Amino acid sequence: MLNLDRFIVAFDNGLRTLLAPAHSARPYPARNVPDAALAPEEAELATALMRVDHSGEICAQALYQGQALTARNEDARAALEQAAAEENDHLAWTAQRIAELGGRTSVLNPLWYASSFALGTAFGLLGDKWNLGFLAETERQVEGHLASHLERLPRADAQSRAILQQMQRDEMRHARVAIEHGAAELPAPVKVAMKLGSKIMTTAAHRI
Repeated sequence: MLNLDRFIVAFDNGLRTLLAPAHSARPYPARNVPDAALAPEEAELATALMRVDHSGEICAQALYQGQALTARNEDARAALEQAAAEENDHLAWTAQRIAELGGRTSVLNPLWYASSFALGTAFGLLGDKWNLGFLAETERQVEGHLASHLERLPRADAQSRAILQQMQRDEMRHARVAIEHGAAELPAPVKVAMKLGSKIMTTAAHRI
């Protein structure tokens, strides 16, 4: 049974995610990193990569809000809400870095949020072990995605690198916490479908 108060909170969080600037509870990872001059093509690449990562954090907010809304176990809900809070830090950091690079966020973010919220809610309805299993697999895939971005970033862009490295550490920890709370291993076809959906999002957000 869905709790009306939780639904209202989730709706409010959605509006805040899409319409209000995100604020980080933790220090900006690049705060003490010297800002190096980037060539125009390097700045363009870094901006596109960070825009993809920002859209990924929009998806993460929606997924975890949907999952927390339908979680049955309070410990599972707390784990999801803690992950969402830290993903909000990531949202703020990537938005700040995009602004520093003179870029913009994806115009498709409302679409990413709506689809991810529906997906998170659906997995939550399947039960907590699958809910947490989805969280664990999501974080594994995001960690791999961040690793690929770290390889592609211009060597001189130490600020973006510092942000992505902290995000990568957080994602790995979120996956471990989900497993500790009883996450189930998702079937291989589900993992493949998740990768396909992620590929669609990353490809579109890179350009739009």
